[in-house]
Amino acid sequence: MSWAQSLIKLSTYEVEVLQKRMAEITERRMAAEMKLAMLEAEGEAEAMRARQDAEAGWYQIGFWDGLRARKAMAQEEIDRIAVEEQGARDALTLAFEEQKKYEQVAENIRLAQRKEAARRETAALDELGLRRAAGGFR
Repeated sequence: MSWAQSLIKLSTYEVEVLQKRMAEITERRMAAEMKLAMLEAEGEAEAMRARQDAEAGWYQIGFWDGLRARKAMAQEEIDRIAVEEQGARDALTLAFEEQKKYEQVAENIRLAQRKEAARRETAALDELGLRRAAGGFR
């Protein structure tokens, strides 16, 4: 295996690791967003219950304060994950760019080798033609 192929293999592995990390971060963000949506649904359900039951109104202030705090914590978690997700996305972009560079180097090497082989073949055929023309082969 050539050194270029080794670099491609390593960069492909790095891309795969970063893709897995990105998937994990996205999964955590979705879970945090789901948690926030559940808190909002819980607030709506409690508001509906308070409208139907007069005694539930006594607990509304405490409930709303607690719900606001939990929603703020959930939003902070979403924001924190979004920053982490952006960093992971940037790292993945850089890894893809590096992988592409290595693939281009390998392709250029392959093309140069093919060009050199064609040049040698042409030189050999030219030499054979010159020998025939000079009468060396019959």
